[in-house]
Amino acid sequence: MRLSRRSNVDPFIVMDVMEAAARAEASGRHIIHMEVGQPGTGAPSGARAALVAAMEKSALGYTVALGLPSLRARIARLYDERHDIDLDPARVVVTSGSSAGFLLAFTALFDAGDRVALGAPGYPSYRQILRALSLEPVDIETRVEDRYQPVAGDLPHDIAGLIVASPANPSGTMLDRTALTALIEACQARNAAFVSDEIYHGIEYERKAVSALEITDDAYVINSFSKYYSMTGWRIGWMVVPKGHVRTVERLAQNMFICPPHASQIAALAAMECGAELEANLGVYAANRSLMLAGLPRAGFERIAPPDGAFYVYADVSGITEDAHILARDILDKAGVSVTPGLDFDKARGTGTLRFSYARATADIEEGLARLETYMRAAGHIR
Repeated sequence: MRLSRRSNVDPFIVMDVMEAAARAEASGRHIIHMEVGQPGTGAPSGARAALVAAMEKSALGYTVALGLPSLRARIARLYDERHDIDLDPARVVVTSGSSAGFLLAFTALFDAGDRVALGAPGYPSYRQILRALSLEPVDIETRVEDRYQPVAGDLPHDIAGLIVASPANPSGTMLDRTALTALIEACQARNAAFVSDEIYHGIEYERKAVSALEITDDAYVINSFSKYYSMTGWRIGWMVVPKGHVRTVERLAQNMFICPPHASQIAALAAMECGAELEANLGVYAANRSLMLAGLPRAGFERIAPPDGAFYVYADVSGITEDAHILARDILDKAGVSVTPGLDFDKARGTGTLRFSYARATADIEEGLARLETYMRAAGHIR
């Protein structure tokens, strides 16, 4: 049988890197994982306990397509707590992870052939999901002086939408209120949809992230329990949509997904009450960030934009190598540290960049930085 043209999407290189690291571990080597954007901790203890209790009482069958009303209401209250926003729970849609949110958003907002802008470097699955939906991704090349975030003056006039992330993957940088407002207004001037990826909200260091909902109701906001709530494998997230779009998204969700996983919804609701445990995780990320900002330059990785949030550092290594993929493989082979080459994030310039994740335990980060410095010294990149 023939394959569709739209199925011809690029692989997610970080997953290939994870497989190579797993093979190295299977051979008996101790690998330090700086490649994957996944917390080293599991779901909060309260979330796990709530699910155990629920399984004793219920078959955990289908829920309604938009998610458990109690979870939608609790998510709406989160926006009051974090952003002082009085959000109608009816606008909250619980999803099977943020990935399902992007599928729903792109299907609801865009028609085949529409051009949708996104910053480069940026999360690679945006681009591949757009292509799989017969949409055209339009990369906006960002600059280190703009902290790898798109600016309003660089947006084309013929786009149907824009996707932004703050804090961003792979850079960890954030848009302040002025920059975010300028991008929203630029989209409004073009009659273009605005999609805000806020999956790393809650993981911020020196200032709080601004939600697009603080500026406008005319946006799609996508979030997840994967990062701050440390629930990657539970595949549970949410989106907030304009009131007039709820029924459209509901119809799509009914047919695409039936409903989000009931078990994950139970756990997610309980996780939102585990503040002390979650803030302890954040303390680990903050300590790791300080180690990275000090240790990476010592190891010869000096060209970085310090992250405001998330748990990544994005480094320009074009002065060290012409092929970051080869460099990453050599670091894994010789130093036992797994890092991600930048081609996933920026097709035009990614051969000269690496992403380092610091989501794991602090002892791993300390060991990884020491190994990187030893490797770079032995390779003659530092003295």
